[in-house]
Amino acid sequence: MTEPTAPPRPRRPIRTLPGTLRRALAACATAAACALVAAPPALAQQQAPSDRPAPQPTLPRVDIAAGMHVIKAEVAADGATRMRGLMMRERLGPNEGMLFVFEQKAGHCFWMKNTLIPLSIAFVDDDGTIANILDMQPHDESSHCPVRAVRFALEMEQGWFAKRGIKAGARLVQPQLFKAAAN
Repeated sequence: MTEPTAPPRPRRPIRTLPGTLRRALAACATAAACALVAAPPALAQQQAPSDRPAPQPTLPRVDIAAGMHVIKAEVAADGATRMRGLMMRERLGPNEGMLFVFEQKAGHCFWMKNTLIPLSIAFVDDDGTIANILDMQPHDESSHCPVRAVRFALEMEQGWFAKRGIKAGARLVQPQLFKAAAN
């Protein structure tokens, strides 16, 4: 014969936790914060890089054809998203990148401040033709510029274009963004 068991107690929402449990959670949070403050500077920087900007949230994506390859590119189309770009991102997935879209053709130059991963950048004409490709190193604050005025720039993991034999003069295809050249 089995003993009768009490019915399970209903779970309480977190806002109605007993005072002792709330105080214990608050004490744990305070202890963690104190440990971080008392930690050696290098450890504190690793655990809470609050002085560094957070990575930009994932932006809307478009598919761009580069020969037989399909690039999944986040689109940075306004001043704030273009300024943040891929800063503080620790990695890119396979065939992922960021497409920068500008209102006007110009010599839009890029730098790598607060960018953690090495990148290659393709400067792209209105019809999708690559004007030039440059490699950029993390944290490099020197300017990387197109050889002529462009409206688009595509950042990919460093070496992505070279590994696939994609060079200046190749054409990227994305009908909503790149207009086909008139013959």
